[in-house]
Amino acid sequence: MYHELPVDAYTSWEWYQREQDRIFSRVWRYAGFAEDISEPGQYISVQAGANNILIVMGRDHRLRAFHNICRHRGTQLLRATGKAQRAVTCPYHDWTYDLEGCLIAVPNAEREYPSGIDKSQLGLKAASVDIWRGMLFVHPDPPERSPSLAEWFGAVDPHLGPVQPAELTEIPAQRTSMEVKANWKILVENYVDVYHLSHLHSATLDMYDHAKAEYGWHGSHYAFWEPLVAMDGDRHDNGGRGGSGDHGAWVPMLFPGIGFATSDSEWSTYIITPLAPDLTRVESRTKRVSKSTWNSLWSEWPSTRGRPEGQKAKVGKKEAEGRDDPLASGNFIAEDNYVCEQQQKSMTSPFFEVGPAAQGESPVVNHQRVVLSFLK
Repeated sequence: MYHELPVDAYTSWEWYQREQDRIFSRVWRYAGFAEDISEPGQYISVQAGANNILIVMGRDHRLRAFHNICRHRGTQLLRATGKAQRAVTCPYHDWTYDLEGCLIAVPNAEREYPSGIDKSQLGLKAASVDIWRGMLFVHPDPPERSPSLAEWFGAVDPHLGPVQPAELTEIPAQRTSMEVKANWKILVENYVDVYHLSHLHSATLDMYDHAKAEYGWHGSHYAFWEPLVAMDGDRHDNGGRGGSGDHGAWVPMLFPGIGFATSDSEWSTYIITPLAPDLTRVESRTKRVSKSTWNSLWSEWPSTRGRPEGQKAKVGKKEAEGRDDPLASGNFIAEDNYVCEQQQKSMTSPFFEVGPAAQGESPVVNHQRVVLSFLK
């Protein structure tokens, strides 16, 4: 079994632009949690390939999505998040739109447009917004042309674990954003690589039984589950995926670059956004059951508190290359980012050559095939 993407797929601007056009500009894109927009006037914006899309709640409490582009000169109307009271005004020439996307005011219209201007034809261009599992997603096409969000994720939905993120509470302190000096596909491929779990993360993720991991593809999306290592006093009853005694981690990667890490009590998002052929932004948010429920789980299931992350590291202090060596950090994310960046660096060498894919890397090859299917 061999990898199916050339080195150019990870290094060239031509590949990057093709992916922006044929993948990220044509599929549903994660935008946030549903509660991010809870009252009229609230908005967020999200980059979906070449498209910056804003989601706003109208006066009728309906969510609507529009391309974040003024119909006059194309200036971006709104920045990342905020609250528009009753209207959206372009900062350039003060063209103003209501929360339903209609153009309602053009300053000095009679003087500037003596032949008249038809505001009814200059409303914001519609995009699509929908909610799935308590999360917001956008699509660049208008509602009448966008595919069904439920169908897009339908095949993988039963394999995401028992927790519903809409029922959890966000932990603000665990919201992070970082830039990794590697191609987005390297990060995704590392995420779905089962082979590396018991090697790179032999210390940081040793609370999981990697040999018993179950994984597979459902349409364009990858599902993964692995159990916790049994410990003294643990009450595993092997209740089946999602069963009351089946404690472990569900770590799917939905296409393109929408990762989740979930358990009996948590739901974390891991959103991968390409910025350049060799640069990727990773944003993460975490939600958890209520404090009382968490305390109950902690008491009932010893495995939920056993072997906490960060107690061990890949290399010890003697082998560490400085105080900030990621392999000595005891943090599995730092370990992942390090190897991804090292792999990206190697791809510029004329001696770089990918070896054969191991069985545990079969999800990597499958992801490459999904990418190729969109670029045909």
